[in-house]
Amino acid sequence: MILSFLTSVFSRLTLRWPVLLYAATWTFILTAMVAVASFSPEFAFVYAVSESSSFSKACGTEGLLRVPMDVAGEKLCLPVHLFGKSKIDWIIPPVFAALIVTGSAWVVRGMGLWEFDDAQ
Repeated sequence: MILSFLTSVFSRLTLRWPVLLYAATWTFILTAMVAVASFSPEFAFVYAVSESSSFSKACGTEGLLRVPMDVAGEKLCLPVHLFGKSKIDWIIPPVFAALIVTGSAWVVRGMGLWEFDDAQ
């Protein structure tokens, strides 16, 4: 009984092996894209406000940190104690990544990449 069940499950999986490989490949690519897209601005910001950065030394006063602005000539210096990790920093990135991966999977599904043309 169990052996016949496992045999039927295995035969279904071997028939769908290309689809599973295709799904795993797309999942990996989408996850990598989300990781790069979400962490690159964070790395750039952290580098810009680090103490060793020449950008942050432009304030000239100890205890102040220059914050990147949209306009290149603008200069905004804030106290260092305002920059730190909060509890919400652990929640927002995974939720954002999950939403982006889910949306990307819906786009892939909407494009019909899962459809097979059985009429041959």
